[in-house]
Amino acid sequence: MVEIKTDAAMDAMREAGRVVAHALAAAQKAAGIGVPLRELDEAAREVLADAGAGSPFLGYRPSFAPVPFPAVVCTSVNDAVAHGIPTDYRLRDGDLVSIDCGALLDGWAGDAAISFIVGTPRPADLELIDATRRALDAGIAAALVGNRLGDISHAIDTVAREASCGMPADFGGHGIGRRMHEDPHLPNRGRPGRGLPLRHGLVLAIEPMLMAGGRNTYRTDTDGWTLRTTDGTRAAHMEHTVALTTTGPRILTLP
Repeated sequence: MVEIKTDAAMDAMREAGRVVAHALAAAQKAAGIGVPLRELDEAAREVLADAGAGSPFLGYRPSFAPVPFPAVVCTSVNDAVAHGIPTDYRLRDGDLVSIDCGALLDGWAGDAAISFIVGTPRPADLELIDATRRALDAGIAAALVGNRLGDISHAIDTVAREASCGMPADFGGHGIGRRMHEDPHLPNRGRPGRGLPLRHGLVLAIEPMLMAGGRNTYRTDTDGWTLRTTDGTRAAHMEHTVALTTTGPRILTLP
């Protein structure tokens, strides 16, 4: 069932989203050559704790997962598309890192993701990150009252196709509110003018995941969580929690 939020609920979700933005900024600031991924998770945990917020990631176990997720952020490096578990892996010069983070504050959730380069960037990686950012921006721009869910999907897909990037077929955005994952599922591919009508009070996590090799296939790593490109090419992931209003989309996960 799709839940439509009140204006007061959207304001409360804005506060949860602000915590997410600060946690992502702290994790990115902690990232550097030689830094283990666990330290990025620790930096985000401190922000959540200081804000009195919980983590919807920690202990989360969807049907596909063999074990509960053990961290408050996903850290996906290079060919990892999403869901990477923070480990003792030490970041290297030129690594492409995607961090996904959520927060629960006063009963409401926020969810966002960023991608960036550690150290010296490869031009191709910068292009991939830029394309992912443009896909997210296009999806947000299409999140207008009176449009349909497919308009968001189509906007994301158009940017990805123009950049010759693939996207994992089974993953996309989602509704969000009291829980991190709510109805509706938001595919990153779709036909314009199709799907759920967009209404004031609908809140969506919009999250393109672009794979540089152009394929849509992925594999699950031995940890049961990390999604990787099948051809070993790099991936980027960006996400915002967005509230739909009669005055336009409202991004809830800004600082």
